[in-house]
Amino acid sequence: METFDQGQRVPAPAGEAPVQAEDIAAVRRFNRYFTRRIGVLDDHYLGQDRPLGEARLLFEIGEGASLRELRGRLGLDAGYLSRMAKALRAQGMVRLEVPEHDNRLRMIELTEAGRAEVAEQHRRSDALAAGLLQGLTPAQRTELTGAMATAQRLLRLAGITVETVEGAAPDALACLDAYAADIGARFPEGFDRAALVRPEEVTGDAGAFLVAYEERRPVGCGALRRLEPGVGEIRHVWVRPEARRLGLARRLLDGLEQQARARGLDVVRLDTHAVLTEAQAMYRACGYSEIPRYDDNVYAAHWFEKRLTGS
Repeated sequence: METFDQGQRVPAPAGEAPVQAEDIAAVRRFNRYFTRRIGVLDDHYLGQDRPLGEARLLFEIGEGASLRELRGRLGLDAGYLSRMAKALRAQGMVRLEVPEHDNRLRMIELTEAGRAEVAEQHRRSDALAAGLLQGLTPAQRTELTGAMATAQRLLRLAGITVETVEGAAPDALACLDAYAADIGARFPEGFDRAALVRPEEVTGDAGAFLVAYEERRPVGCGALRRLEPGVGEIRHVWVRPEARRLGLARRLLDGLEQQARARGLDVVRLDTHAVLTEAQAMYRACGYSEIPRYDDNVYAAHWFEKRLTGS
């Protein structure tokens, strides 16, 4: 097994800061403590007659779902998920059905016994959480729950991947559709889809299209296209509402700047609408300076530029 001396850095992909060995050790130390403290390693999780994997699957089924959806949400191997589902069916906890409209899907839903077990699972989970908090003062509980919220936010961000896709890829087009609907509802004048970038502008040497994925689902995007020699333009930096306030927009912006550098661009520009005050604040915080109008975008009220050389 490879070991790292204290202070040694773990190599990181190009453009990313290396991870310190002590940070890795801290995460692993916390994982070991917390999983032991809440009984993850116990074959009878929460004192019920099943391991954590099956208990979590019962919880995630909720009002019913497809095995495909659960596989993506939980990141489970298809064979492992199928075996757990069959075991729960044999115990009378779930029903498995093939819907008439799509024989490729297998739907799973809780039986009455399954719903009763999930209700008991909730009761025991609440009792476990209360027991963990009982020994703390109110101020300490506030500190702990606040730290947990921060940890969850950062772990969500760490778990999101950002990939470069073709401008005409289904996920790119789906993101642009969602982006257009979102800003169309926010702009007083609405939004005309004709203002969206064209696929050929953001593909290959011409530019780039980034899609952010959380649990295999697109949750954000951003585009880069060339304006003129040495100058690029960043467009459509957008994050789904449920993935906002994680820091993902900044990560997309940084990724687009890296794409610009890789294409030999020295300057990137962008514009934004007057109502998007949070976007304006982010651009300024990321080193963008406001400049005079450089385009004829009817939706723009502010124009920004950033020089990438040496940044």
